[in-house]
Amino acid sequence: MRLRHIEVFHAIYVTGSITNAANFLHVSQPSVSKVLAHAEMQLGYALFDRIKGRLIPTQEAQMLFSEVDKVYKQIRSVRSAALNLKTFKTGNINIGLTPALGFDLMPQAIAHYHRQCPQVNISLQTMHNDEVQQALIEHRIDFALMFSPPPHPGIKQQFIAQSQLMIMYPINSLPHLPTSLSFKELEAQPMIGIWDSGPLGDLVLSRLSEEEVLVKSTIKVQTYFLAARLVEQQMGICVVDEYTARGNLGKNVAVATISPPLTFELKALHLEDRALSHVATDFLAQLASSSS
Repeated sequence: MRLRHIEVFHAIYVTGSITNAANFLHVSQPSVSKVLAHAEMQLGYALFDRIKGRLIPTQEAQMLFSEVDKVYKQIRSVRSAALNLKTFKTGNINIGLTPALGFDLMPQAIAHYHRQCPQVNISLQTMHNDEVQQALIEHRIDFALMFSPPPHPGIKQQFIAQSQLMIMYPINSLPHLPTSLSFKELEAQPMIGIWDSGPLGDLVLSRLSEEEVLVKSTIKVQTYFLAARLVEQQMGICVVDEYTARGNLGKNVAVATISPPLTFELKALHLEDRALSHVATDFLAQLASSSS
């Protein structure tokens, strides 16, 4: 007997008629009759006697039902498990991320997701753009979250959010507390250089060149976190992403947008030939929604 034969036989046996079985299975009566006839033809004997409009199980059907019922319960169990995978989130998500996302955005996103899906295990690894491709190929991460990443063959980029660079400055250096600054206004200020920070550092250098702005930079670092901490120590101003800026505010530090704005995109990177799990897809959808 095929699985469809088992379903129809079980439904007719339990409900007592073609009509009730069709309603139970959410199909038409002719389709139920056709499947039953096909099952009986393959078996070589009748499963039901037609008596006064009702289907009465034959002796063979009664003997067969106990075994069919076991299979039917297993089928129901498989369907229930399949549904649970969709409605009850379980699994693992391995995420690579640029360190700047660890200040503000990701802790909030993970806390929100974990409250909804406490059975999902989440692993985080901080990394830079040049480490992402190998981490994906080796399956150490499911996807990476990076700022304006360069294209790589075999890696798909998914837009998550648009963000902007901001200026962090010690309050005593600009006591009028501007909320927007042009790079031209920073020429007299000591700047903490983050020129080797990948695509965002390139954005800053390009704007400085376009506007022919010369900045004084006696301290150079490679991480936004260190730059932000040096601003707190009143060592100068720095240009960082807004997630770093908002995650490192202090009593001695203020932030300003850049005029005109310097924007960039936060993207998720994953292998083109490897589909993301449903929990990873769900997490990215929530992240994109909360970031918009």
